[in-house]
Amino acid sequence: MPPSPPPPDWLQAARDAWAWRGQQRPPFAVVPGPGQVSVWDFPRPPRLAPDTREVVLRWGTLEVARTRRALCVLETAHPPSFYLPWADVARHLLQPAGGGSYCEWKGPARYWNLVDGGRQLPGVAWSYPQPLAGAEALADRVAFYLGALSGTIDGQPLRPQPGGFYGGWITPELVGPFKGAPGSEGW
Repeated sequence: MPPSPPPPDWLQAARDAWAWRGQQRPPFAVVPGPGQVSVWDFPRPPRLAPDTREVVLRWGTLEVARTRRALCVLETAHPPSFYLPWADVARHLLQPAGGGSYCEWKGPARYWNLVDGGRQLPGVAWSYPQPLAGAEALADRVAFYLGALSGTIDGQPLRPQPGGFYGGWITPELVGPFKGAPGSEGW
């Protein structure tokens, strides 16, 4: 397979804007204790890592997803975003939402609404059907904002990444601080 062409200048500029890239922790980072992981040790560009712990997502009492085949995007300063295989998601509950966004590492995102009868959660999920080079494994997966959903990983509750823009999930072993919290705009 021939090598990918270099990214356009605007994309490279967005990638170069990040000061923290996982090689060292900033002085304000929490030092991890035994069994803990610092999000400041995650790389940029992000690394995709399989996670075989059981992930369960619910909307009230309705199960939205259950898998042991999550793929985590590990990116400096962020709790991981968990991308679940479409086969392990109640796909009939998802309908395309309008709009989109562009990640300098993953490419163009598509958004999804969660719909059950008359209930709807707009823009609660996103996917990368045509990811950039290096993120190809995300093509057949979907990620969810926790917000109105509840989730567990191996029975332990998940917490949403602060701020509402990013979709990371805070798992019990993670220490931050996490991007998205007030004052984190410059990270």
